[in-house]
Amino acid sequence: METRQEFLDSIKEINPNYDMDLIAKAFDVASKMHAGQLRKSGEPYIIHPMAVAKILAELGMDEATVAAGLLHDVVEDTDYSKEQLAEDFGEEIALLVDGVTKLSSIVADSKEIRQAESMRKMFLAMSKDIRVLIIKLGI
Repeated sequence: METRQEFLDSIKEINPNYDMDLIAKAFDVASKMHAGQLRKSGEPYIIHPMAVAKILAELGMDEATVAAGLLHDVVEDTDYSKEQLAEDFGEEIALLVDGVTKLSSIVADSKEIRQAESMRKMFLAMSKDIRVLIIKLGI
């Protein structure tokens, strides 16, 4: 697994004009919030958001989208709230992350209904900002 610095260096190599302080902050929050979580393969969970962020950078997305890629699972999979995300990173990044966050609080009779409601939420978010779709495709 890449170290923090190796990851940041690879992102900067893709686009030296990125706000690396923002991306480093997003990396640090994602790493902290996903600490101890593992993928099914047994690898640290953080490798997934790192891969998503790298794909987004390679697609030429802006630093807010790259940061959102790093943070895309923190609200859904940790105790980091949407409100805390907005406070720490601003409304733009919070909107992007929220757009790809599944609706876990929906009480529905079936998995299909929950999935449909999550898709509806994502489509509404995409109508506000198409970058939501691009992050979702990177996932």
